[in-house]
Amino acid sequence: MRIGFGIDFHQLVEGRDLWIGGIKIPHHKGALGHSDADVLLHAICDALLGAACLGDIGVHFPDTAAEFKNIDSKILLKRTMDLINKEGYRIGNIDSTLCLQEPKIKPYVPQMQQVIAAICNITIKDISIKATTTEMMGFVGREEGLVAYATVMLDAKF
Repeated sequence: MRIGFGIDFHQLVEGRDLWIGGIKIPHHKGALGHSDADVLLHAICDALLGAACLGDIGVHFPDTAAEFKNIDSKILLKRTMDLINKEGYRIGNIDSTLCLQEPKIKPYVPQMQQVIAAICNITIKDISIKATTTEMMGFVGREEGLVAYATVMLDAKF
């Protein structure tokens, strides 16, 4: 078994769509980034890559490469899974936490789990997505940005 941890941050700005967990969430602000800035999928990619000792998301999908400009992060997760599978691992489980003041994401969690499960070839029962606020403190509390944390367990395929 291997354990990996991932974290990602993105600014929230007007005029961008808010993508979290592979789904578009209605909100007056969206995440700023080179790709679609899906903070949750990026944290999961980093956790997977870390568990397999394959570097991080920036190594495989650099924000300086034109091919990744505005890319759908579901594609990045799929490519990450290809790397993980090539190394002989499968996902045991994913545990994640989103840190954002608004919007509330609880209504969207089942759909996020379905999207992630389909890409990662696991069940929704293998994916935990939690959320918290910072009680109005810091950049998250001021709605200037959001953060996602992810921990994964990988098992060697037999």
